[in-house]
Amino acid sequence: MNYSFVDFLSLLGAVGLFLYGMKVMSEGLQKAAGNRLRNILSVMTKNRFMGVVTGIFITALIQSSSASTVMVVSFVNAGLMTLEQSMAVIFGANIGTTFTAWIIAVFGFKVNIALFCIPLIGISVPLIFTNKYKSTGEFLVGFAFLFMGLEYISHFVPDLKSSPQIFEFLTNYAQYGFWSVLLFMTFGMLVTMVIQSSAATFAIVLIMCSKGWIPFDMACATVLGSNIGTTITPILASLSGNLAAKRAACGHFLFNFLGMIWTVILFVPFMQLITWITVHLGQNDPNLLYGFIDQHPEVLTRKALPAIMKQFAVLQFSVSFGMSMFHTVFNTVNLCIMIWFTKTYVKMVNFLLKSKHKDGGDEFQLKFISHGLLNAAELNITQAQREIVVYGERVDKMLNMVHDLVHTKNGTEPFNKLYSRIEKYEEISDRMEIEIANYLHKVVEGRLSNSGKLQVTQMLSEISEIESIADSCFNISRTLVRKEEAHSHFTQEIYDNIDTMFSYLGAAMANMLTVLRNTENVTETELIKNFNQEREINNYRNLLRTENIENVNQKKYDYQSGIFYMDIVCEGEKLGDYIINVVECVEQLYRVRTNPDENDA
Repeated sequence: MNYSFVDFLSLLGAVGLFLYGMKVMSEGLQKAAGNRLRNILSVMTKNRFMGVVTGIFITALIQSSSASTVMVVSFVNAGLMTLEQSMAVIFGANIGTTFTAWIIAVFGFKVNIALFCIPLIGISVPLIFTNKYKSTGEFLVGFAFLFMGLEYISHFVPDLKSSPQIFEFLTNYAQYGFWSVLLFMTFGMLVTMVIQSSAATFAIVLIMCSKGWIPFDMACATVLGSNIGTTITPILASLSGNLAAKRAACGHFLFNFLGMIWTVILFVPFMQLITWITVHLGQNDPNLLYGFIDQHPEVLTRKALPAIMKQFAVLQFSVSFGMSMFHTVFNTVNLCIMIWFTKTYVKMVNFLLKSKHKDGGDEFQLKFISHGLLNAAELNITQAQREIVVYGERVDKMLNMVHDLVHTKNGTEPFNKLYSRIEKYEEISDRMEIEIANYLHKVVEGRLSNSGKLQVTQMLSEISEIESIADSCFNISRTLVRKEEAHSHFTQEIYDNIDTMFSYLGAAMANMLTVLRNTENVTETELIKNFNQEREINNYRNLLRTENIENVNQKKYDYQSGIFYMDIVCEGEKLGDYIINVVECVEQLYRVRTNPDENDA
């Protein structure tokens, strides 16, 4: 057989089609699930066992342990999940990824699913052009592409028996016992690190083994190595994340690495166990295929007798069944052992990745979002929401500092230091708005559901209003500086009234932050409370404005002091408007959730 460069490119294209199919299928499910997927991951982790179940369910759903682990890293990065909770979900994700292996194994040889791929695309493409079933159509197209890619991989791989020189190294290095196990394990790890998909590695190795290139035990060693290679994706995703995200990715690596060690040590008896399970579940010994192809090389060209071809197909399915069983038993045993040492894992990763410094409140640093974690657009929304809460908390500190500045003696060193700190916070506020907005714009470029797009739109409005709150705080501080330069003085009554205004503003800010922290489950009572507070601020501003005119006429203080006084009061009222504008953004999302039919209309 002549294996040309075009055939090699076709093989690469087949692998690409397989990977693209997995990506489209995964993203289609993520879009269809939307908020529900985020809620499942953030809620169903109350204990380690629920976390494991969640990891199994999510990974089986989106068909990618790398994607689900990146989601977990993102949640840890966003502070929605503790490191201990993330470990349990990661343990479960390793079980869930075996679901993909079983789909490939069962449908890959038992049913020629490729025959149904084109009709399936014909059914699903019209769905993509509908609003309601678009995500379902994308999932079905991805499913079809996945198995078309698997079929093309099988078609374009070179025939080792006809051209043994091409992959001669594979058979040459399969006869060195323990060293061969290490070699093929390394091969599986490197391939998975390059293509970032253990499922794709499994599919390739399954075809290699079914064609007799490598024996069954070496194929299983390669699959074992892919479990280490698949940890590269969350590691890369965590590089630009915070320390908690790096620790979660490190925990994933440790879990797979320690599991690999005990399996390598007990590799021979473990393989005997897998063979025993496979045979006792009604299949043939998967080790027989390698020798069968040596005896009947004509089966690879489909020129053998029908009876031999039938036996060949049975042995092929036994191999795929055995490899899936190896993958499942390895991860299940690993889970059963490691689940009891979750806290030990947390201590290990905390020891390996120690905190070098504490985040300073006066330094600009995004806490929850990072551009390296843009892997699942729907889930990145949660990280941005957490960052917006931090943004609001930082501006709340700024408001408290301005209140302190009101009672700090003008012209003193404490006044100048506090004013400089407020000015620095205002600069940080401007930069945070830009960084969060840029992040959200990149999220929008991903595959978002309609509800996700609406949420991003409202979040962009939220950060704009929060930045306006910071501007108002800075304007008040500048008014106090101008008051000092004009040598004006406030009476005790003015100070008391300003304190009352700030107490209203502080309560409104506290309730705004409560709403932001609980955006997904905000109640109408909480929203009404914010609107009532905004009316109180407006009424109080009107009252003080009327009183100010009377007080100036009665010579209680001079006209210029009254001007600065009213500037602070009116700026405080504007600040209250910006606060309620943030709450209104959350309210619009609340109305959409409670009246979905209106939104669709």
